[in-house]
Amino acid sequence: MKNINWNDVEEAKEFSRLPVGGYICGIVRVEDFPDKEYLRIEYDIADGEFKNYYREQQQKFPDWNWGGVLIRSYKEKAQPFFKAFLTSVEKSNSGYKFGNDENTLSRKMVGLVLGEEEYSKSKGGIGTRLYVAEVHSTQAIKDGKFEIPKLKTLSGSAAPATTNSSGFQEIDGLSDEDLPF
Repeated sequence: MKNINWNDVEEAKEFSRLPVGGYICGIVRVEDFPDKEYLRIEYDIADGEFKNYYREQQQKFPDWNWGGVLIRSYKEKAQPFFKAFLTSVEKSNSGYKFGNDENTLSRKMVGLVLGEEEYSKSKGGIGTRLYVAEVHSTQAIKDGKFEIPKLKTLSGSAAPATTNSSGFQEIDGLSDEDLPF
């Protein structure tokens, strides 16, 4: 093994995974991609137990990409969905009207429901990640007027929602005797 001075190596910091659920979020930054007709919206949790979650994760893991990203297309086919997003933002920010300037979305509040979906890892295997399942007003989130979606699986069927937040998956067909440790 290579000779490493372990006194110079910083230990991995604790990583707490954000659970699925409804969150009051603040829009941190918006970038327009006019050639593709969509906005890339960065957000962070603005209230509750997980307030500033993404900022704190970025401070702990500086090489980690920003996690709170929402893409909203304003192509003609997607305009009803974009309008629903704008309505949620306007309802969440008293007196705010969008006015076709994406820069005015920064520092606005919105309610987001985060669900979980499976994805194929680049080095093989299946992982899970959060995605924005629904957009609501902040009041709807406070009032609990949303549903947490079931896990979106790669097979296309939805698995039952789970309260297991450990990130570990059960392996069907294996008993403790089958494990090498």
